[in-house]
Amino acid sequence: MSFSVAIVGRPNVGKSTLFNRLAGRRLALVDDTPGVTRDRRVHPAKLYDLAFDVVDTAGLEEAGPATLEARMRTQTEIAIDEADLVLFMVDAKLGLTPSDRVFADLVRRSGKPVVLVANKAEARGAEAGMLEAWELGLGEPVPVSAEHGQGLPDLREAMIAAIGEERAFAEEAIEATAGLPLIGEDVPEDDDAQPAYDETKPLRIAVVGRPNAGKSTLINALIGEERLLTGPEAGITRDSISVEWEWRGRMLKLFDTAGMRRKSRVQEKLEKLSVADALRAIRFAEVVVVVLDATIPFEKQDLQIADLVIREGRAPVIAFSKWDLIENRQELLAELREKTERLLPQARGIRAVTVSAETGKGLDRLLEAIIATHRVWNARVSTGRLNRWLEGVVAHHPPPAVAGRRLKIKYITQAKTRPPGFVLSCSRPEAMPDAYIRYLVNGLRESFDLPGVPIRMALRAPDNPYANRAKKRR
Repeated sequence: MSFSVAIVGRPNVGKSTLFNRLAGRRLALVDDTPGVTRDRRVHPAKLYDLAFDVVDTAGLEEAGPATLEARMRTQTEIAIDEADLVLFMVDAKLGLTPSDRVFADLVRRSGKPVVLVANKAEARGAEAGMLEAWELGLGEPVPVSAEHGQGLPDLREAMIAAIGEERAFAEEAIEATAGLPLIGEDVPEDDDAQPAYDETKPLRIAVVGRPNAGKSTLINALIGEERLLTGPEAGITRDSISVEWEWRGRMLKLFDTAGMRRKSRVQEKLEKLSVADALRAIRFAEVVVVVLDATIPFEKQDLQIADLVIREGRAPVIAFSKWDLIENRQELLAELREKTERLLPQARGIRAVTVSAETGKGLDRLLEAIIATHRVWNARVSTGRLNRWLEGVVAHHPPPAVAGRRLKIKYITQAKTRPPGFVLSCSRPEAMPDAYIRYLVNGLRESFDLPGVPIRMALRAPDNPYANRAKKRR
């Protein structure tokens, strides 16, 4: 069994920098501003021959019970309780502070093995701070520089000594798992039989929306525990936090993202980093749940976020949150359905579900809508069925004549899934009107049951074997 390591300490000592170093990727947001990290983030890590799970935590602060800082501290204390080893980090450059001493006592009382890490040891004058760290009573401080990667061999030795060699190098049974298909993968040609949808593969879901729409609260309600930091304040979430969870025998990986405001309002560097992290989560997800506050739905920013998801080719699902605050529900529900169809025509038939994280209503219906949308997103239509459909469509409504010459359509085939992508072979692709392409896309949706997902249509001219051959003179 692998072991887990929690990195704890007061704000701005370099916990997220060390987390990124151990994870081997720039996952956690890093900035000079204290208190950037608020949620705990878990990721597989490797330190030379040591393999473990590393947990990044919020900075420990002394605060009143009703404050955001107190809720952040609770999340860090949960991480300490669940960890097998604690890396308590101090700033060797700045030296010890009263907060370091208070939280060192908290870590000591947890009874977990502890390694004292003196970060920023490359700075001038750091030796004095490192010697001062002995006063904490947590053993010999390990000097490291998380930013420059110095002192990692010593950190490895200290971790092995703290947790024991038997636990550190415990052999694990490695399960062979088939690799997930790449997003936008090519679909091989086959016969008229449509491939079966695989309900055993893990599913990646991103939850996006405006600040304070209820994204973190919704994920906590889905998994049934207070995993993510929530509260009445807008913009609590900064990092894109992933949470693994199982629903009806299927593994789901949920990504909570920072709220996205209008671009003109995003001024601070930290918020720009948070939004960039949210955009990256959208690109790597399969299904994206766009959370709309039911009390103020369909703001301009809501539509821009939904349009972004569709342009990225993800499978969108709309969740109207805070439904428990609505009084005239039937009247509003009819209005929301009409607005959804009218304002999002590029994903006609998009699934929309009303949910309440406080009461738990609508959560199963939301997950069922996610699975159904993912199934459509992976749909494959055989070339034979497509061309039989195309023959009838063109006979009923042929393409128009452009510049006195009628456009001719040869055939259609599906080239990709995730999302469904089709190639239409026709004469003069550049002259094909957009209105006729929309007519074909809408016909595909209705005839082959492809609601609510982006459909890509690429036009291609047929190969002319005589195009580059000079005419022979008689």
